[in-house]
Amino acid sequence: FMGAFAIAMMVNFPSLKGQKARIAEPSASAVSVIAVIFAAGVFTGILSGTKMTDAIAQSIIQAIPASSGHYLPIITAIISAPFTFFLSNDAFYFGVVPILAEAAKGYGIAPEVIARASLIGQPVHQLSPLVAANYVLIGLSGVEFGAHQRFTLKWAFVLMFVMLIVAGLTGVIPIL
Repeated sequence: FMGAFAIAMMVNFPSLKGQKARIAEPSASAVSVIAVIFAAGVFTGILSGTKMTDAIAQSIIQAIPASSGHYLPIITAIISAPFTFFLSNDAFYFGVVPILAEAAKGYGIAPEVIARASLIGQPVHQLSPLVAANYVLIGLSGVEFGAHQRFTLKWAFVLMFVMLIVAGLTGVIPIL
């Protein structure tokens, strides 16, 4: 890939000045994306290395009354939005969801039901500052990230609840 890039740069921009200008143009977006990826990696490493993800999952399990255990798929679907917004996908799907799935087994709920429920929050996750692609798109569109989130977040929650209702009606996630 790098070899092809070098050849394409020499063919399309024969002068060194033109090549530098072409590389500098998207670099602002690339630097912010790289910074977010490194920050998310550090954050994920801290959460998993210190066992904070396990503690978060255990506190969720302990907060759910035993009589409400059969609502674990709906609870998982609802908490997936804020958890995937503030945690990385790795921390949520490899740290929290397996513990929720294990707890759900005690109520006769199959692990794949919890896995499907955990995907319901993805529309909200896509607005997370941990999603590096957002910075590229925001940079290209010239919109401020906060303004984008303020406008889009309500629609992401509406979509999430529509997905939850459809999943419940089709039996993908048992409602009762």
